[in-house]
Amino acid sequence: MSLLIVGTVAFDTVETPWGKAERVLGGSGTYAGFAASFFSTPRLVGVVGEDFPAQYLDLLVGRGVDIEGVQRVSGKSFFWAGRYEEDINIRTTLATELNVLETFEPVLPESYRDSRFVFLANIDPELQLSVLDQCDDVEFSIIDTMNFWIDGNRAALDRVLERVDAVLLNDEEARMLCGTPNLLKAARMVLEGNPKLVLIKKGEHGVMMVTEESVFMFPGYPLEHVCDPTGAGDSFAGGFIGYLAKTGRTDDETLRQAVVAGTTTASYCCEDFSVDRYGKLTLDELANRAGEFVALTSFKKLEL
Repeated sequence: MSLLIVGTVAFDTVETPWGKAERVLGGSGTYAGFAASFFSTPRLVGVVGEDFPAQYLDLLVGRGVDIEGVQRVSGKSFFWAGRYEEDINIRTTLATELNVLETFEPVLPESYRDSRFVFLANIDPELQLSVLDQCDDVEFSIIDTMNFWIDGNRAALDRVLERVDAVLLNDEEARMLCGTPNLLKAARMVLEGNPKLVLIKKGEHGVMMVTEESVFMFPGYPLEHVCDPTGAGDSFAGGFIGYLAKTGRTDDETLRQAVVAGTTTASYCCEDFSVDRYGKLTLDELANRAGEFVALTSFKKLEL
């Protein structure tokens, strides 16, 4: 099934206790596209400036990502810089330069308009609405958002929520969106609108998936060494939607398998800077790690 991803394609500079990477390939669309490419052939929409090296785009193409929808315009590319502490949950943003992203208006190539599965990464909800308006027959759509849009453009975000099937939030965003500290209650409140599915990211502790019929808790993969967690959330989203596009199904069992696919793919993202680990990752490695979750999460019913 055809898969559309709309997000940023950017330069990142990242500092962690284990090293530093300067002006490497980053962006939400980039990470989601790489992760999805292990399961499907994603179509990517984004924007870069005239300073963006062709070899970075070649990396996307080499992973099987369709980049016809990536615009190259005059100006500098989006740039983000951040620093992580030894506790990787503590991150400090050092710089954010919107540059060409500030005037970005996503335009879908004609060949993209029939996309059946859609992931709208963390961009202005007005732009997310614009993309939805350009799609002809979406079967399943999921959005990501952030505190900035929840607080600063809630009206547009609410309009997006009325039109999508699933919402991806971290725990802080879920609490802010719904005004409650209880994550399950927050997910239930989101489901009172149009979305049929809420995914709440809990960092290294995994993800909670909530539908009207079920609650599914899934752990993060226990990594002994994390090099760079940048892009892990977008990688989860890419792996999740990529798996759904591969199967063409959205029943409860397939959604749970998609959570496993997204979690497994995202775990590899953390093992190196930028998308470098994905350049060496094989399907056998991916399948083997996904299989490890069977032992990690299996137990017999307690006899009391």
